[in-house]
Amino acid sequence: MVDDKVTIGKIVAPHGVRGDVRVIPLTDFPERFHQLKMVYTDDGTMLTVESARFHKQFVLVKFRGIDTMNDTDVLRGKLIKVRREDVVVLPEGHYYFFDIIGLSVYTEDGNPLGEITDILQTGSNDVYVTEKPGEKPLLIPALKEVVRQIDIPGKRMIVKLQEEWDDNAN
Repeated sequence: MVDDKVTIGKIVAPHGVRGDVRVIPLTDFPERFHQLKMVYTDDGTMLTVESARFHKQFVLVKFRGIDTMNDTDVLRGKLIKVRREDVVVLPEGHYYFFDIIGLSVYTEDGNPLGEITDILQTGSNDVYVTEKPGEKPLLIPALKEVVRQIDIPGKRMIVKLQEEWDDNAN
C-alpha cells in the first residue's frame, strides 16, 4: 500500500502533565499547526488536534484523549503526518521534493535518462540526481533553461541537457 501521507513533524517529548507533547516541525510551513484538525502518526493512528501553540523551537500540541503525561508515552518518537491533499498549496511552478523524487526524466526528443532519486540543495539552485540502472548518476540543475516541463500527474520531467545547448550553438 502506498502511503499517501506527508510528514510534517516529530513528537519528541511530553510537555507538562496535561497531555501536551513537544513536536519538532518538519515542514517549511510551521504555521500550519494552528489550522490542523486531524493528523496521523506513522503507524496510521488518527489523532484529533485540540490545540497547538509555539514554544521556542517546538510546537506544543494537545490531542483529544491524551490527557496525562503517561498518555503521551505511546506517542514519543512518532512522526506526525497529514493527508497528501491537505498539504499547503504551493505557487505555480513550485514543487515539493516528494513530488519531484520518483519522476521519470526524458530529453526533449524522448530519450529516457532515468529516475530522480534525490535532490541536492547547493545554495544557488537545486540539482536533481537522476539514476538509471548500470549508469553513473546524472546531475541535472533545476534551472528553467534545463527543466523544460514537469508533469506531476504523469510522473515525467522533460529536460534540455547542456550537450544539446552546445550542439545547437554549432
